[in-house]
Amino acid sequence: MVAQVQFEDLHPGPVGERFAVVDYDASQKTFYQPVNLDDPQIVMRQGLDPSESDPRFHQQMVYAVASETLQRFEIAIGRRVHWARFDGPKSKKMDKTGPLPSHRLCLFPHAMADANAFYSRDAQGILFGYFRASETMPGDNLPGQTIYSCLSHDIIAHETTHAILDGMRSYFSEPTNIDVTAFHEAFADLSALFGHFSHREILLDTLMKTGGRLYDTWLQAPMQTGSDGVELSGQIQRINPLAQLALQFGEASGMNRGLRDMLGSKPNSDDITRLTEPHARGAILVAAVFDAYFTTYTRRTADLFRIFRAGGGSANPVDLPDALAHRLAEEAARTAEEFFTICARAIDYCPPVDMTFSDFLRAMLTAHVDVHPVDDWHVRSALMEAFRLRGIVPRDAESLTENSVCWPQVVKDSLPEIPELIFGDPNGLTREEADRNGGVLRAYAAKNAKALGFADDHGPIDAPSFHPIFRIGPHGNLIIDMVVELVETRIVEDNELGKYPFRSGVTLLIWQEFQQNGQRAAPEIHYVVPKHRTPQREEQQRLHFSTIDRTGRHDADGHLKKNASAHDIASAWKIDFGLVHAGL
Repeated sequence: MVAQVQFEDLHPGPVGERFAVVDYDASQKTFYQPVNLDDPQIVMRQGLDPSESDPRFHQQMVYAVASETLQRFEIAIGRRVHWARFDGPKSKKMDKTGPLPSHRLCLFPHAMADANAFYSRDAQGILFGYFRASETMPGDNLPGQTIYSCLSHDIIAHETTHAILDGMRSYFSEPTNIDVTAFHEAFADLSALFGHFSHREILLDTLMKTGGRLYDTWLQAPMQTGSDGVELSGQIQRINPLAQLALQFGEASGMNRGLRDMLGSKPNSDDITRLTEPHARGAILVAAVFDAYFTTYTRRTADLFRIFRAGGGSANPVDLPDALAHRLAEEAARTAEEFFTICARAIDYCPPVDMTFSDFLRAMLTAHVDVHPVDDWHVRSALMEAFRLRGIVPRDAESLTENSVCWPQVVKDSLPEIPELIFGDPNGLTREEADRNGGVLRAYAAKNAKALGFADDHGPIDAPSFHPIFRIGPHGNLIIDMVVELVETRIVEDNELGKYPFRSGVTLLIWQEFQQNGQRAAPEIHYVVPKHRTPQREEQQRLHFSTIDRTGRHDADGHLKKNASAHDIASAWKIDFGLVHAGL
């Protein structure tokens, strides 16, 4: 396949505006020759031909897939993604609030000889490992073959999504409850799996071999099985590649399947109460979203199958006519793009800290209402039902209805306007505009803390991020919003845990009103998405932190140094994706 990415001038590596490929193999202590994708001989060929043995192709692939993933997100959310602030001790780029964000994300295609790949804020990038395939259960690979995680489209997209999410919401990397790490994993899986539906060749082939049932685990074998069972390779059923995440990696590890799949298991509301491992718990969220996706896909294609059957087609087809397969592919891809956009935009409707699965459900529904006020295909009811069947429900909602689950809009005039706020343009805010907005928002938060839901004894309230959003509304009009995080941080001293941060805050969705009679009204807050300080939350976080392995982050007694800064304390309690992804 060919990945279509936005053109830019590249240095050898490749090194562009947003990504820098650094091909150093720490296990071999070797730098590999960097590829020059601006070489005319490579440009004319649309890049290097696929090769598992050429490190230059590995460099090309990680750059292309990471760039493609970033582009999909920026189109979906209507703004530019900024990478997270670097937490390492050697950063010389500092301002009053701490390290400045890096302008590029580094990609290390051959970082280590290990069956692992992970995003690291400290490394300012993504480290991809390589390993030998199983000798006894290698799947479709040669026994003992070298498997490169940098050649897995799914793994690259998954890890890039971790970096994107960390840039969008930096406090989601603090595992303050059992859902936080699982959400990071689920969100990255959703990004990679929805990316499958943009691969038209695989989509058409899968539609043909499943009779239009994309959710089937197995493809139809080309040759029918005889009475004596399977005798030829053409009679062997193959696993559905659309439904599996990182199929080659999983098979090479001896799993006989991908690392994870989009449906996982049958709906079961008990799983959410007993599964704690991040990938297993995250699979519940992935399954709920894809349940709603396939429900919507089935509704949108029901008329095509009725026409097909009216023309004499089978009620349970094995092979589809070419024309029908193409129409189904269009609907499957369009619906996948819509669901990916819902998931991506939902992040801007989430609270700034202490993320939960039910928060994400509420955010998805609210984001969808804002873009599609009229839900012709009942997407929101499909989401609510799929989440309910898996035990994910918002406990503080009055009922499981759309009006109750969506975040409520702010009552008009209940909060003061913010006339000094600058929205900039689709290219983002200038440094001067960002500095001014930061001061305006911090002053607004301090003055209106009680109205925003902060406790009476609140400390300083920071505005760690604020971004203008430009998107097209349901009637073709340009809608301009700003998403703002306001966060209060307290450093807690615990006899058992030592020092750790406890945060509370709100996400504000601020709308730039339309002009009326040549005048533009002051920006108004339309949503306040809260995560307030409560005794229940404080105890929940303390209990969850007590279960986290603090090896390597604290001293021998499990504590930080007495003079540790707030930044050091926060860094000590972040998710270590290297440990989470060990063995993937």
